Amino acid sequence: MKKHQIIFACTAVFILLFYNESVGINISIFGVLLKLLISYFFQEKLVDRSHLVLVMTSILSCFAFAWYGDAASFFALALSILFLQFKTQDDELKIIQIFPLIILNGMTSLGRIFIFKQWLPERKIHNDFAKKLVAFVVIPIIFLGLFFIVYSFGSDHFSSLFTDYELDINLPQLIAMCILGFYISFSFWNYWVPDACYEFNPKLNNDFTNVSEVTNQNTFSFLDLDFERKSGEITLFFLNIMLLVFIGTYNYEQFFEAVEKTNLSADTHERVNAVIFSILMAVGVILFYFKGGFNFDKKAKTLKNLAKIWLVLNAVLIVSAMIKNTEYVSFYGLTYKRLGVYAFLILAIIGLVVSFQKIRKQKTNAYLFNQMVWYFYGTILLCSYINWGSLITNYNISVNKGVEPVFLSGLNFNDDARREYLQKNNLDGQYTEAVREELILNYQNANFLSKALYYEFLDKEKK
Repeated sequence: MKKHQIIFACTAVFILLFYNESVGINISIFGVLLKLLISYFFQEKLVDRSHLVLVMTSILSCFAFAWYGDAASFFALALSILFLQFKTQDDELKIIQIFPLIILNGMTSLGRIFIFKQWLPERKIHNDFAKKLVAFVVIPIIFLGLFFIVYSFGSDHFSSLFTDYELDINLPQLIAMCILGFYISFSFWNYWVPDACYEFNPKLNNDFTNVSEVTNQNTFSFLDLDFERKSGEITLFFLNIMLLVFIGTYNYEQFFEAVEKTNLSADTHERVNAVIFSILMAVGVILFYFKGGFNFDKKAKTLKNLAKIWLVLNAVLIVSAMIKNTEYVSFYGLTYKRLGVYAFLILAIIGLVVSFQKIRKQKTNAYLFNQMVWYFYGTILLCSYINWGSLITNYNISVNKGVEPVFLSGLNFNDDARREYLQKNNLDGQYTEAVREELILNYQNANFLSKALYYEFLDKEKK
């Protein structure tokens, strides 16, 4: 099957799935179709373990969106299928390049569609039947249509002979679905990778290819390597001392200084924000000093040890922030934001571990970003697969924290537990609860392709 045939076939399926429908199971079906087409037409390229993992995550993400139909599962589905397509078509390119390519193709497809030579094969008609079809049917119909429009303006009776009939077709929506479906299918199957991406790709390698050249490369033209090395040692030494003092004061304020419960929220946010900036700067320091020559400098042992101590101390700071966030949760219960803090801090620890490995294994700066892309992707998958709203609700009810009716009604996919708790305690979620119940009813009354399956297993009305 040729590429242009796949584009037209996917466009037709898109129209069938989305015409007169809202977003729902149809996106999952379309995602499964794309995944099956990739697996069928490019099965000889699905040889790597990463390909098989992406095939599985694509399927799971499609099911997750069919169940929840929320933003997290949509991003997981979209990224899974795009990653699979990218790894299948351009396995030699680093996965981090997919993000600028998505933006680039989203814009350039608007123009590339009209470069027909690029994606439509040029062919002459050799079949007699096809020639007769074009000559005796297609061309006359075009001229008849044009003159019908002209004559219709001149005679109402003539026009009524052909127009006094109603077709149950929403023409504007049909046209919109045709355009959108073709645009998505074209961008997906005929995406463009500029030569600059292939030229830049070696710079994203995990390993240095020119060790001898990098070893003697200094950062500043006015400083030789000895001065630069000593400068790094002094900088990291005092940074470690300062971080030790900060950890001491941070933990003293956290565990020994009396804090009013009313100030706990503000204090926690301030300290977590400080940790976030500290970790970003810490990784930046490592990337600055170990972007090249010092990875292989035999005299840089002290610098490497100080950098490793710096990473360990930052990990201690992250653990302290986690404990503070846990204290906050013990007072007020779980929320999406507090779970998000845990997620970020765990990613920060992973980032520090990867940075540690970068120094130990003498890797490039790109190694850190190449690895972290997959961890961020895994985080999005976790966000989409797990029902966090239900987890928050059940935990908060069990500890009797954060159980305000309006708050519980604002959480997603907790409806059985929320309804039971509010009814049992005769509580009212007010406007937020009314909006939630209306949303449930709308999904349950929607057409099959517009449904989210989660709502099919709820009672239509709260008891």
